[in-house]
Amino acid sequence: MTQPYIANAKFDLAFIIGPAFVVTLVAVLAAPWAQSLASFPVWLWVILILGVDVSHVYSTLFRTYFDRDELRLRPRLYQLTPLLLWVTGAVLYSFDSLVFWRGLAYLAIFHFVRQQYGFMLIYGRMETGNKRIDKAAIYGATILPLVYWLSHPRSFNWFVDGDVVSHTVPYVFEIAALLYAVVLAAYLWQEVRRWRETKTINLPKNLLLLGTGLSWGVGIVAFDNDIIFTATNVLAHGIPYIALNWLYGENRQTVQPYMPYIWSKLAWLFRPMMIPIYLSTLVLLAFIEEGLWDRLVWHDHQNLFQTFSMIPAVDDPAVLVWLVPLLSLPQSTHYVLDAFIWRKNGNVPDFKPILFGQRP
Repeated sequence: MTQPYIANAKFDLAFIIGPAFVVTLVAVLAAPWAQSLASFPVWLWVILILGVDVSHVYSTLFRTYFDRDELRLRPRLYQLTPLLLWVTGAVLYSFDSLVFWRGLAYLAIFHFVRQQYGFMLIYGRMETGNKRIDKAAIYGATILPLVYWLSHPRSFNWFVDGDVVSHTVPYVFEIAALLYAVVLAAYLWQEVRRWRETKTINLPKNLLLLGTGLSWGVGIVAFDNDIIFTATNVLAHGIPYIALNWLYGENRQTVQPYMPYIWSKLAWLFRPMMIPIYLSTLVLLAFIEEGLWDRLVWHDHQNLFQTFSMIPAVDDPAVLVWLVPLLSLPQSTHYVLDAFIWRKNGNVPDFKPILFGQRP
């Protein structure tokens, strides 16, 4: 069969599947250096957090709030989601700030797990038969390391200290690993049967599963280090997401005869020569957000965000109850909307031809 790449082999291997393998290899090789550091280097924080983690969140804008068609098709989703998340976040923060951060952390974890699940379904779209084993395999590749984290306290966190509840619980991980071994055995047997029937192997699907298991396992289980966890977590997730949004924008210009963006000039970003501008736009938006966070709340990188020095810091708990959930809206809205925008359903009939560059 033809390999079910989203774009083509070069694009997918470089930007969708490859990042997990590359960052895992680099993390293993650089582990002694990372473990020797007392704190997170600022330059690395800029690359990982500003350059990828926060930036990938803003790439969603081109698929949602900058897209006139999307706004027209699902107005309530785009109007109510940030409002409800803001109010819900304020309610959680009013109980305790850690309650809010835990809720946001688990929402983020769910989003990260579901992204791999989504890619698995995309790469298995041409295969017939029951997909339950594929789903169990990709879920296990992400959930098994999380089970280890929950039963073996780690020195790193998702957002703030203590946001992921973790207690030492013996045998939980071992039992989960045994169950996942059974799932993997069933998955391998299924792949062998498909190879016997078709004489082909679904390369992107199997590489995605392997890369997911390696990056999550190395980042969470093999090493207890904030730098290694952040790098494997952020790069394997953020780079594919940024690439997918750019590919969707590029294909849309071919598939649809008009530009649906709220500002027509945005369509220019989805040309190969404009990729640096596309990425710079995402980084600029990330810089503004992180500058506001640092000046108003964190105060961790004041030298980096001197542009925002005129903004007064906020210490009033009554203000922080509303401010922190407001500043987190780009992230929380991204997590929620991502569960809707990539689905092919009656509300988004052109999703499949646009994503895969096919004319309807």
